Amino acid sequence: MNIILLGPPGAGKGTQAQRLQADRGMIQLSTGDMLRAAVRSGSPIGLKAKAIMEAGELVSDAIVSALIGERLDDMGQAGAIFDGYPRTRAQAEALDLLLAERGRCLDYVIELCVDEDALVERITGRFTCAKCGAGYHDVFKRPKVDGVCDLCGSTEFVRRPDDNEQTVRTRLAEYRAKTAPILPYYEERGLVRRVDGMGSVDDVAAEIDAILDS
Repeated sequence: MNIILLGPPGAGKGTQAQRLQADRGMIQLSTGDMLRAAVRSGSPIGLKAKAIMEAGELVSDAIVSALIGERLDDMGQAGAIFDGYPRTRAQAEALDLLLAERGRCLDYVIELCVDEDALVERITGRFTCAKCGAGYHDVFKRPKVDGVCDLCGSTEFVRRPDDNEQTVRTRLAEYRAKTAPILPYYEERGLVRRVDGMGSVDDVAAEIDAILDS
């Protein structure tokens, strides 16, 4: 089974993709991760991508498609979870071709729908223990003893610099702008399913499982 997971930053795509990998043996294909891995490996595609990125230019659809094709060839029969790709209609059409060439097809496009104001609160309230990395939240998950990590007892905490309201709202606007063009393409084919991304991790997982098992 091959699916696209859609949703803005902080909607929980990464968490759900990890769960699908663990529970169903699917493989998450994140174009950003694949580009970085290709650059590190020094493969022909990686060297080409490195030169383009170092020049400050965007990597072409052709290079991204070649990377995805290589990864699909290496995966055997495992299902794919596409994350961060496709973002344009041209990329969506290219993905259809890549899958068809390998006897695959796209089964579902699952969008994690969120309340943007609630998502801003969810993201801007996050902080972690500087020592062990345990995650907390100003509202939803405070340490049992204020200022002391539950796991390691450290009193040092950090916040990601980009977890501020202005940055989060900019990322949400970018997501809307980039995702809007491809949803109609998949809706025409009846592939889009929507899940309440504001539910608990388990509730979201149950909704996704119900879609994949239907």
